[in-house]
Amino acid sequence: MIDAYALYRRLEHRPLGKRVFARAFTAAAPYFASVHPRVVEVGPDRAVVVVPKRRRVHNHIGTVHAIAACNGLEAAMGLLAEASIPPTHRWIPRGMEVRYLAKSTTDLTCAAETDPQVWRDGRAEVLVRVTATRADGVVTVEGTIHLYVSRRE
Repeated sequence: MIDAYALYRRLEHRPLGKRVFARAFTAAAPYFASVHPRVVEVGPDRAVVVVPKRRRVHNHIGTVHAIAACNGLEAAMGLLAEASIPPTHRWIPRGMEVRYLAKSTTDLTCAAETDPQVWRDGRAEVLVRVTATRADGVVTVEGTIHLYVSRRE
């Protein structure tokens, strides 16, 4: 399995490096490619991707569809988890709770955050805070993604 965080660190400062990384990431998890995420930041306890407002992700009123926003949030969460989890452990999402707060009328900046201690405590469940924010700073979606964390076999 590819070490996504190590690959990101190798590519992030190279010309087109983040774009190349995003392609590799969506090749490994193909459903994320449906929203064309642009990787902005990846690191322990925080990851950020941008979901462009394109016709392919519109709903019937011409805004970014709620599930496209959730796809971006889950992509950010996956990058955060890969950068944060100890190499002796693995993770899988168990659930997602979100609230739709405003229309997503622009590109969405999807951020995922955790507290550093949760990865060191050996917890079986890690809660990841997620937000999708419009270009004008308005949060359109917020929520929590529940991860199940266990030792690698």
